[in-house]
Amino acid sequence: MTTKSISANISKADREMVMQAIATIKEKLPFLVDLTTEERKALPKLGDKSRAFVSKALEVAAQNPDFLPRSFDLDEMRRDVELFEVLYPILLSLTQLQELVDDTFVAVGSEAYAAGLMVYNYAKASGKGAGLDAALDDMGRRFARKSSRKAQSQPS
Repeated sequence: MTTKSISANISKADREMVMQAIATIKEKLPFLVDLTTEERKALPKLGDKSRAFVSKALEVAAQNPDFLPRSFDLDEMRRDVELFEVLYPILLSLTQLQELVDDTFVAVGSEAYAAGLMVYNYAKASGKGAGLDAALDDMGRRFARKSSRKAQSQPS
């Protein structure tokens, strides 16, 4: 896999504008909920196959409301279906954007780490006695391995 080198920066003003755009999205969608993992698992999911089922159920309920119990709120079902349909393209766009940001974040982090490794290796090869010993020791802690013997001999 080859990735294109990323050479970019984000100005403070642009970063603030992006953060404001995210805040605006949250403001325009004040009904968003934050589900726990357990809540998410417990809910029935409405996926692509179920969308047609729900649409058909709404049609049946709208055309034949007499068989529904009085407690059934047809208008609420209609609002839920409409909101789902409106949120769907927003979700797709945000998911695509998140994937792009995430991939860019991983790629640029990888580039920074690779550059850091090069600096460390060059400094190790030619930096002895150049006043870099403390910096090399500090950087070398990243690669220090924890002894399994120490972990085993420590009382619990």
